[in-house]
Amino acid sequence: MRSMLAATLMIASATGIATAQTAPSGTVQGVKPKPVATTPIRPALQTPAETATAMTQAEREAIQSDLAWTGDYNGVINGEPSDRMVGAIKAFQKNLGGKQTGVLNPQERSQLAAAARKLQGNVGWKLVSDPVTGARLGIPQKLVPQQSSDANGSKWASSTGTIQIVLARRKEAGVTTAKLADQEKKDPGRKVSYSAVKPDFFVLSGTQGLKKFYMRGAFKDAEVRILTILYDQATEGTMEPVVIAMSSAFNPFPSGALAGPPPRKKVEYSTGAIVGADGAILADREAVDACVSIVVAGHGNADLAATDKEHDLALLRIYGARGLKPLALGAGAKLASAGAPASLDLTGIADPQNQGGGSAVSVSKASVTPVGSAGGLALSPPPGLGFSGAPARDADGKFAGLTLLRPPQVAGPANGTVATQATLVDADTVRKFLAGANVKPATAPAADAKAGVVRVICVRK
Repeated sequence: MRSMLAATLMIASATGIATAQTAPSGTVQGVKPKPVATTPIRPALQTPAETATAMTQAEREAIQSDLAWTGDYNGVINGEPSDRMVGAIKAFQKNLGGKQTGVLNPQERSQLAAAARKLQGNVGWKLVSDPVTGARLGIPQKLVPQQSSDANGSKWASSTGTIQIVLARRKEAGVTTAKLADQEKKDPGRKVSYSAVKPDFFVLSGTQGLKKFYMRGAFKDAEVRILTILYDQATEGTMEPVVIAMSSAFNPFPSGALAGPPPRKKVEYSTGAIVGADGAILADREAVDACVSIVVAGHGNADLAATDKEHDLALLRIYGARGLKPLALGAGAKLASAGAPASLDLTGIADPQNQGGGSAVSVSKASVTPVGSAGGLALSPPPGLGFSGAPARDADGKFAGLTLLRPPQVAGPANGTVATQATLVDADTVRKFLAGANVKPATAPAADAKAGVVRVICVRK
């Protein structure tokens, strides 16, 4: 009886609910009400992917970066939510011994950040600007404390050479990332196991001899910049997360700027002044720096005998040369600020590209102006490429100094154009350098200054 009553009450209640639903208060029974506009309720975020999408990009990037340092994430650190990111979170949670949800709770996020900071501290991770190019990159400074730079780029290395990081730059016309990648693949001793070529960069990795390597390269306005990381396989456990972090941190052309002096050419042409009948040639030090070989056109290979880094002078020697006609470098021309010559004749050999492949000696005129408190001398207008190392003479034909061409060290828009700057190393400084190198220059004026210059060719790797 009681059960029947209960059943009746349940049915009655259900009927009442149904009636209330089908006939709302204020409506006439049997009359269909007008439809009411409704707004669907969005269900709560349930999947890890949805949770990741709800974060800001900066939050996702930070998580990806930290997971890379712990060795759980090996993808691009770009802040994009992905299955790889979720899988990395689960891997980290598994290592913690927790539930693999794919979503970090506050405590797990804190533990992840602490673990990443510790690993970064262990290797001395720091974001730096390359002193040569201005490129931005991350460096594990404790692992590679030895750093060196020249106009071709920068290098960081461990004391034993087990880890090496090289940022190289060069000029190359008509380049594409596919072409660059193909060139690098052909390097002797390099075996590529992974290759990715995109329109704006390429990535290669594999083995090179007994080392593993990772390479990332890009180009802008015919300037190529390539980051190469080499490390012994015994350091793989330490270096793998570092390599991922370095790849993502590498910005070869920050804000589109080309900073610092332009890269050295593989083949650079300059002028040399003959200062000794025995084969002594005075040249621009930077024009013959880091050369695999130095050639004096018409006379063969030359040795670098002496340099003056402060004044950028170099002395070359060629052996077995005959018929050389040294320039007269005796005292005469004065370049003091009170009586500087109004005009100088610069005798040099222009770059082959500037004279249709030719090698003719020519004379360019320039005015000399003292600049700065250190006694610097500027030449205006600057002569063309190839004239670096050209001797300068005053109106009486007396030696006034040596011409140096230098690009200005500025950071600006990549498509900006800045004229080359020309300076003069005065005659007294040149004579002191030669005396220190045991070279006694000729003092009698030459009948033709053009016979006293040669083309110097530097070939770099």
